Amino acid sequence: MIVTKIKKAGICLLPFTFSLALTGCINTKPTSEQSATRSAVAPADEHFISLNTYRAQSEQTIQDLGLSHTDIESPGTEWRSWDNPSLPEFNLWDRLLQSFKLDLEIDNPRIAAQLNWYKRHPHYLERVFTRAERYMFHVVKEVEARNLPGELALLPIVESAYDPFAYSHGRASGMWQFIPSTARYFGIKNDWWYDGRRDVLDSTDAALTYLDRLARRFDGDWMHALAAYNSGGGTVNKAIRKNREAGKPTHYWALRLPAETKAYVPKLIALAKLVKHAEEYGIKLRHIPNEPYFAAVNTEAQIDLAQAAKMADITINELYLLNPGYSQWATSPNGPHRLLVPVENTDTFKENLSKVPPQKRIAWQRYKVESGDSLISIAKRFRTTPALIRDANQIRGNSIRAGSRLLIPIPKANASHYALSSSQRLKRKQSYDRSNTGGNKIVHYVQSGDSFWLLSRKHKVSIRELARWNGMAPNDPLMPGKKLVIWSKADQAVSNDAKNRKIIRRVGYKVRRGDSLARIAGKFNVSVNQIVSWNKIDKRKYLQPGQSLTLYVDVTRSH
Repeated sequence: MIVTKIKKAGICLLPFTFSLALTGCINTKPTSEQSATRSAVAPADEHFISLNTYRAQSEQTIQDLGLSHTDIESPGTEWRSWDNPSLPEFNLWDRLLQSFKLDLEIDNPRIAAQLNWYKRHPHYLERVFTRAERYMFHVVKEVEARNLPGELALLPIVESAYDPFAYSHGRASGMWQFIPSTARYFGIKNDWWYDGRRDVLDSTDAALTYLDRLARRFDGDWMHALAAYNSGGGTVNKAIRKNREAGKPTHYWALRLPAETKAYVPKLIALAKLVKHAEEYGIKLRHIPNEPYFAAVNTEAQIDLAQAAKMADITINELYLLNPGYSQWATSPNGPHRLLVPVENTDTFKENLSKVPPQKRIAWQRYKVESGDSLISIAKRFRTTPALIRDANQIRGNSIRAGSRLLIPIPKANASHYALSSSQRLKRKQSYDRSNTGGNKIVHYVQSGDSFWLLSRKHKVSIRELARWNGMAPNDPLMPGKKLVIWSKADQAVSNDAKNRKIIRRVGYKVRRGDSLARIAGKFNVSVNQIVSWNKIDKRKYLQPGQSLTLYVDVTRSH
């Protein structure tokens, strides 16, 4: 990548030939007008500029300054910014075009079909490009650093519409859509507090590393590599082998692949063609500045996200959108100890952070342990984890005594304030009115033996619908006690039965002398196997007096 320098007055200028990428040419601190543009939900015409217009304006500026292209030398030393308003701001789209490497002149009906779809849905592209504005500079920069095709910066549009909270029926999560097994292979963390598949930095690093490895595996054939990213390397290898054995061509377009994979590469090629020839296709590209949107700040310890947003002087929703990997009300106690904040708010955040010691970045509440309490039940009540309670109170194992006092980490604001936390996103999804489906809304609490397949048959809905209504994938495990919303299309008898199931409550029970699993099961109208499943205990071992059990009891039945 060539970096150039103007010889006159240290001016930073974009040459008409566009043979360079200027990472240091634009002042990294955006103007108030740029900040307002970033927060706009729908782009206005003044925020767009065609690539041809930009080139023409840049050429005119060179002439107006009395310079020529011979005044530009390479390599340069260091770019210095210049605030002349007559020079159009370098657009990230132009920078991206410089790293395009794929063959975009391919003439294929599958590409044409995808291109026609995008042309018919300009508002979809507006929404996607607006959403991508937070993340795209970082992705472009990382693609360049690895010398990969620039078209890969558009791949999150195909994967997730650049939505870091996207979750697919195949259990893929984040804007790069990692499934759990692939995420584990690349060392991406995933626990109650944090899902690195949604993290902008971690997921982008892993995705580009994966794509680079796939390209090497397929000898530099990016069509094969992209297909493998979607359906797996084994699937593509098998298709290549079958074609080779049958004496057929082995290029991507000739392979027999899953339907989704056959459309996958054409979608990316179509998007790249659209960006490259936007004016020809009548598409206006939202102006995205060629400068970082965010910066990473080391917090050194766990911090409440509501407090962090105040420190950075941004909304908590903006903080979640930049840090979608955090699932709860705070960063993970085990790291990563960092937050991404808008560049223009970085200094404010750092200054305010330095004034608050780590132990005061989380709120604490004293709690007196009651009979029947367990670390799990207390953790659920206060929206935290047993491990964090153990660490805070130096507890070994899971035993706690009634009457003892614990220090519990708690959110600084009410639950609804953390609107993009995992629990609040699920709550909104489950509360969504789907009465237009023709079903009746019921609430079902998962019992031992339940499965998506059984529930879908009972309520006459599809497995995929049932999973989607509850923010899950069809092959996600169903844990006893989990709340499900079902828009049932079954008859009234089933609906009435399901309605009764709404009155299931979680009950903490402390084992008494003489108790057995069978005796407790009979007392609460549940099965022995359910108690074993709910508490993960060995039914061959005796219960101990004082032992805490969790039960899910239908309070409408007599006990």
